[in-house]
Amino acid sequence: MKKLCFAAALMLFVSPIAFAADASCEAQATEKKLSGAARTSFVNKCTKDAASSCTTQASDKKLAGAAKTSFVNKCVKDTATTECTAQAADKKLAGAAKTSFVNKCVKDATPAPG
Repeated sequence: MKKLCFAAALMLFVSPIAFAADASCEAQATEKKLSGAARTSFVNKCTKDAASSCTTQASDKKLAGAAKTSFVNKCVKDTATTECTAQAADKKLAGAAKTSFVNKCVKDATPAPG
């Protein structure tokens, strides 16, 4: 029973990370013009790598509980912001158009608090 509870808690913790990473990984796959099995494989690996990166950083800092969750959520959001800003630069956006694009991109890439 403990293993089942632990597995359920782990999934709840990791799923927001996977959701956030998935949006940016999809964008990367599109930029690389991948399709079919190559796209699926790339997105799966990218999502897994992004989720483990923030979780690994939290573990390295020896964070647990709410502190770990908060750190990982901020890490995911910061990563999304960096990637979205880079995408805006690639599209040569500036001013309000850039701000709007980045805000929507980050919102789409990060899970709603809940």
